[in-house]
Amino acid sequence: MIVFGVNFLLFLCFYLLVVIMPTYAAEEFHASTGMAGFASSIFVVGALIGRLIGGSIIERVGRRPLLLTGLVSFSVLIGLYFIINSLAVLLIVRFLHGLAFALASTATGTIAASLIPNSRRGEGTGYYGVSIIIASAIGPFIGLMILEHASMTGNFVLCAILGVLSLVSSLFMRIPKLVLTAEQAREMKGFRLSNFIELKALPISIISFVMGFGYSSILSYLKIFAGEIGLVEAATYFFIVYAIVVILSRPFTGRWFDHRGANVVMYPAIVSFAIGILLLGLAHHGITLLLSAVFVGLGYGTTQSSSQALAIKRSPAHRIGLATSTFYIFVDVGIGFGPLLLGFLTPLAGFRGMYMTIAVLLALSVILYYFLVGKRESREKAARTAA
Repeated sequence: MIVFGVNFLLFLCFYLLVVIMPTYAAEEFHASTGMAGFASSIFVVGALIGRLIGGSIIERVGRRPLLLTGLVSFSVLIGLYFIINSLAVLLIVRFLHGLAFALASTATGTIAASLIPNSRRGEGTGYYGVSIIIASAIGPFIGLMILEHASMTGNFVLCAILGVLSLVSSLFMRIPKLVLTAEQAREMKGFRLSNFIELKALPISIISFVMGFGYSSILSYLKIFAGEIGLVEAATYFFIVYAIVVILSRPFTGRWFDHRGANVVMYPAIVSFAIGILLLGLAHHGITLLLSAVFVGLGYGTTQSSSQALAIKRSPAHRIGLATSTFYIFVDVGIGFGPLLLGFLTPLAGFRGMYMTIAVLLALSVILYYFLVGKRESREKAARTAA
């Protein structure tokens, strides 16, 4: 529960700031639309580098030291927002903040994974993932509400409080220690690809990239699309419905993963995500838009927790940190750079055409999942049943 709480506070601060940062850069430093967006997305660039570093060193430097380094840096960097005096400084702070965020969240993910027994991997990972889901639902809402009724400084004050709370809470965390053998320590030294990416977690991480790419279309363009079709009011409830569906479905999907295997959960979840995006693209009424949130919650929410569980399950115990960072790297790339690629598609096909294209892409990813992950899962399940 403490790991859950620390991770929730981290992601709440992330989502709270990401939604108001373009407005802050534009109003405070007269940044262009492109640079204002970059002030938000450069955080993801820092996070990618932080995950590469954190995943490669966590088991060598220790989980607690990495967690505390990330949380202290995260909290200190929030304080710098109060004294930023130029766009260039803002970009530097955002980059470093993303790096610190990645170090801390890679540590919390690794610690959570080490606390969850293998027999409840899907269920436990699902519950842990709810911390991110709740943060993603209420963070933007709180950020925009403070911006509208108070000031930008109010957001920074709240984030500073969240940062300090996460740091203090982490001091009460029970963190399992992992002692590397001499061979394992040698294996994790040096500048090799396998020391930055867990290759056994790569297949399911590729699926997570595709899912994150699809979800980025909602995060970045839902508000604009809803304004275009006159469903702004319904869109304000989209992420609330999404979060409720994820929370209600977690106890069932996690147990199915553990007792019936990943395929029983992943295939329907990917199809559900595709249906949700399709409904979004076809929406002419508020009820259709909110129904799409239900399918997206069952789909994307389930695929992400199950994919993380699979990434950890496939990896050796001493490389859980690397598997966690590998999973998040691919998710971050999908979500972080998806809007940039989709920005070229939207002028050609419109928002409806963009969502239809993504729905087709997600439907086809069922085949990709089969060849990268599903076929092996079926074979191993058959072997266990025969035994």
